[in-house]
Amino acid sequence: MIGILRAAVLGFVLLSVVYVLVSIYSRSERREKLEKKFDAGGVEGDRDAYIEMGMQAYKKSLRHRLLWLVYIIPAVVVSAIVYFVNYQ
Repeated sequence: MIGILRAAVLGFVLLSVVYVLVSIYSRSERREKLEKKFDAGGVEGDRDAYIEMGMQAYKKSLRHRLLWLVYIIPAVVVSAIVYFVNYQ
């Protein structure tokens, strides 16, 4: 029983590290895209304000919410494997 809990905690820690890294990467890609769009021209106003508004919109976007799948998919896969191995 302790081994299962230890593996679950280790898995959660590893998935948390993956989530943080993917989140940082995705945020930096979005920021870079906003910067390039502003620098290309056609956008009125302050550059920093434009990027900040774009990042606020990103926080509410579907792409940002889909990052939670980093936790959900492995948990579902492991649960399905345990179920099929033990009960089928």
